[in-house]
This record gives sequence, C-alpha cells and structure tokens, in this order.
Amino acid sequence: MTTALPIDRMTAKEKLQAIEALWESLRQNEDEVPVPQWHKDLLDARERDINDGKAKFLNWKTAKKHIADDIRKNQVS
Repeated sequence: MTTALPIDRMTAKEKLQAIEALWESLRQNEDEVPVPQWHKDLLDARERDINDGKAKFLNWKTAKKHIADDIRKNQVS
C-alpha cells in the first residue's frame, strides 16, 4: 500500500500530527517493527552498566546543554 501525503502543502502542525499518528500506529504494532541487533546489543550493554553501577545520569537541563555544546562544536562554518 502506498500512501502519499501532500507534505509540501501541509502546515507544521499537520506534519506533526501525521508524525504522531505514524508513531502511534507503530507503537500499537511494535512486534512488526524491525530492531537491528546492534540496537539490542547497545541497550543490553547500557542495562549492564546500570546494574553494575557504572552508568552516569544527567538531569535534563544538563543533558540539553551537553547536546547543544556538541552541536556547536561539530558545526561546520
């Protein structure tokens, strides 16, 4: 089945609503969504780090600052 959306004529709000509808549909059928093995391996490793007390957590404000700093550092002028 092919569904074409008039993306170039959609408002930002309509595009976000379409994204939300897609995510909800995927969430309801998550068994059908392929997950690469490397994703599973990464999540397993992170869970081991948490269980072993090796994981470090940041509050959201600090995490956003780190992300913004990384973006600025990696921007090409």
